Amino acid sequence: MAERLDLIALFGPTGVGKTAVAVALAQRLRAEGEDPVAVSADALQVYRGLELLTAAPTRAERAALEHRAVSFLPVDARFSVGEYAELVHAEIDGLLAAGRRPIVVGGTGLYLRAALADLDLKPPPPPGARERWEAELALHGAPALHALLAERAPWAAAEIEPNDRRRIVRALELLDAGALEPPAKESQLWTRETRHPTLLVGLTMQRDALYRRVEDRVDQMVAAGVREEVRAAHAAGASETARQAVGFDELLAGDVDAMKRRTRNLVKRQHTWMRKLAGVELLDTTDRAPADVAAEVHRLASTLPRP
Repeated sequence: MAERLDLIALFGPTGVGKTAVAVALAQRLRAEGEDPVAVSADALQVYRGLELLTAAPTRAERAALEHRAVSFLPVDARFSVGEYAELVHAEIDGLLAAGRRPIVVGGTGLYLRAALADLDLKPPPPPGARERWEAELALHGAPALHALLAERAPWAAAEIEPNDRRRIVRALELLDAGALEPPAKESQLWTRETRHPTLLVGLTMQRDALYRRVEDRVDQMVAAGVREEVRAAHAAGASETARQAVGFDELLAGDVDAMKRRTRNLVKRQHTWMRKLAGVELLDTTDRAPADVAAEVHRLASTLPRP
């Protein structure tokens, strides 16, 4: 007997049109009597006050499709993937219990897997560990701490760029906690295991066309006031995790071109994640309307029994 389908998950790079496809898919599901709800799998759209910068669903999109796990945290709050997983598992389980259809939507690969699966997530840092390593970072710089990490855990350092301040500090925190170990088996991130039967769809686009969309979107953000939004968040004491939003530091420095470059680099990383996802159905969205793509997602979903 075929496995029942509970969830539909849409993953893809920044700018590919995930939210528009989710809204169009929801219209099709409602026509069949379903009650869909989008659940965000984005690490930064959780912040209230960074909606422009993180391309969070607009008011019109949220009116067309209810969204969960979006714009609920103050900008000065820290947030971890472990906290996200606990929150979103409860959201998804509650929606299913109420007979509703969750559509998981996002471009943060780790958050996508955390939403869909039970992961053995790393613990929070020991008290004071982050502050200590951040002080060391300020004193010696990221390359020096990366060199220290390479001495203590070469397998971890090999996966981290020498200037990736956040990941270097996190790796050293985990070493302090005794929770950073060499990989011994296939990562949970790349298995097919999910908490509920899920159709996983990866939305792609021809790279040059996607880069043009990304650059156009940055220009639209600037015109809409994203620089002012970032300055306000900075003045409000934006947390370290909120400041990880692509473009935050660049816009504070007034460098829009740097934001565009960093966004293109993010797109590359998201494509790398997508290639590793087990069981993903890839759909090319180049020159296609969201309704057309949604129709294909719906067709794929229709091949599995309904709850």
